[in-house]
Amino acid sequence: MTTDSPPGTTAPFLRRWFASLDGDAPDDILDMIAPGFRFSIVFGTGGGAARDFAGGREAMEGYLAQREKGVLTHHVLSASTVGPDELVLGQARRAGEFESTFVAAARLGPDGRVTDLMIGRSPELDVEATGTDTPRSR
Repeated sequence: MTTDSPPGTTAPFLRRWFASLDGDAPDDILDMIAPGFRFSIVFGTGGGAARDFAGGREAMEGYLAQREKGVLTHHVLSASTVGPDELVLGQARRAGEFESTFVAAARLGPDGRVTDLMIGRSPELDVEATGTDTPRSR
């Protein structure tokens, strides 16, 4: 994970989460989830198509198994923390080039592990693009 926003302490959990996903051992995120963990990752692929990966720990293991490893990097553009909740806005990039914009929200338990996670991504909106009348710019 690369942080394009100034270094800080906002959303430290989600920053670690994406750093693990982008690293050599993405399965390390499994140690970051609490008992009873629930998630949904809505993965837009463009043209109105999307896939929703959802469930608990076992479903997350399935998501990790099908995921491309070491290909995408996550770049946090902005982040916030409100109580046990963390929110980030960022980009996924392939070889440094825009692939999608993503948002992520995590609710943390008292032990600092994630209890609930929602991630959405779409290649149809590049939040860093400027000077265009279309929602998607590369």
